[in-house]
Amino acid sequence: MAAPSVAADQSQAVTRELYWFQSDLRLEDNPALLEHARGATLLCLYCLQDNPPWCNTHGMGAQRRRFLEESLSALDEQLRALGQTLLVISGDPRNVIPRLVEKYQLGRVGTAYTAGVYEAQQRAYLARKLSVPFLQHPGNSLLAPAQLPGGLSALPAYFSAFRRSVEHAPVAPPVGAPASLPPLPDGAYASELPRTKARPDMSFPVRGGSKGGRDRLAHFFRQRAVDTYKATRNDLQGQLSSSGLSPWLANGCLSVRSVAHALLDYEQTISCNESTRWLYQELLWREYFHWREQVDGARLFAASGIARRRFLRTFEPRDYARWCQGDTDYPLVNALMRQLVATGSMSNRGRQIVASCLINELNLDWRYGAAFFEKHLLDYDLASNYGNWQYIAGVGCDPRGGRHFNLAKQTELYDPDGEFIQKWGGLRPAQPRYITDAADWPIGSN
Repeated sequence: MAAPSVAADQSQAVTRELYWFQSDLRLEDNPALLEHARGATLLCLYCLQDNPPWCNTHGMGAQRRRFLEESLSALDEQLRALGQTLLVISGDPRNVIPRLVEKYQLGRVGTAYTAGVYEAQQRAYLARKLSVPFLQHPGNSLLAPAQLPGGLSALPAYFSAFRRSVEHAPVAPPVGAPASLPPLPDGAYASELPRTKARPDMSFPVRGGSKGGRDRLAHFFRQRAVDTYKATRNDLQGQLSSSGLSPWLANGCLSVRSVAHALLDYEQTISCNESTRWLYQELLWREYFHWREQVDGARLFAASGIARRRFLRTFEPRDYARWCQGDTDYPLVNALMRQLVATGSMSNRGRQIVASCLINELNLDWRYGAAFFEKHLLDYDLASNYGNWQYIAGVGCDPRGGRHFNLAKQTELYDPDGEFIQKWGGLRPAQPRYITDAADWPIGSN
């Protein structure tokens, strides 16, 4: 179902507000926050939750956790400059928010849409449980639901049709950050923010927070790297080979509308070319997955995907462990996986390569790879992550029915000198092949 945009009831005097931050860790272009900044008091909340166990993974990797903690700290600093603060509580919002509403006698609660089945269940529970209004606002998207031709029920099955239908649709301009905020309710205080344990890899120091995202956006256009984006976007490394904005978009430190308007301004004042248009197409890919998630719901996590296609897969734990550790028979895959765990980052082409290896060479269930990405990626975005994995696996929105990358050819194209493989330790000793125990076989009669 689509996330409804709930307008404020102007006839009701709301004086005590709670705003629940999720994947919108910014003050700039955050209309939902502005709506709740109209009250006499405001409590700003973030619920720190571990990823539930799923496909042999649990929790967040060190770099993803580090980026999130930095983003929370940066948001808290922004709030403090306006006399506010961020209350960070570890726990399920279904337990946390009702207690806060009762403790501080709050009159209204709001949040912006965040993708996910569990997240939808949490919002639905709160809407039923709370004795005060619970407002669900639109999420971090380029377009409003009303701009989708035919609405969500008519969302095209494939991206190309979606792109043609919306590529010329106007994107609303971003709104500014609030100039002031109401004070905290009496007696409210912020918990100690979690300390950062991991540090960014200095070859690509990506730091959380909206300032880091804005600085990256300005730097990318100032260096005119966007002019060569189409040619460089598949490179395995390079600080300006891609926009590098996805970590801040995924955590909501940047709004996608601010990126779109920065691109539009660049095209109008400096240069409009094939590469700038390609970057906008990538924003539309993100947009497409954003809306597909709302249509597909739990199908996004099914082995047969949204296409409902069944493939016979095995689960060999030793193969999966070697893939996760970067210890396979494929040096480029090893290097990419080691880069992911160490930095939380991997190029778009790298993700396609390692996904193809897990699905086609190792014959494993694609969801185990998607869950490992969920654990480690700085830019983990539920809709894009699971949508892209389904695409490669042939159970998603790919009309060709999946993609199988020739690993030798990909190595020749993107790492012909072996520099990337050497940098990340992709050359591993030849692994002995295991055999099934004889006890697993029936005894024949001779």
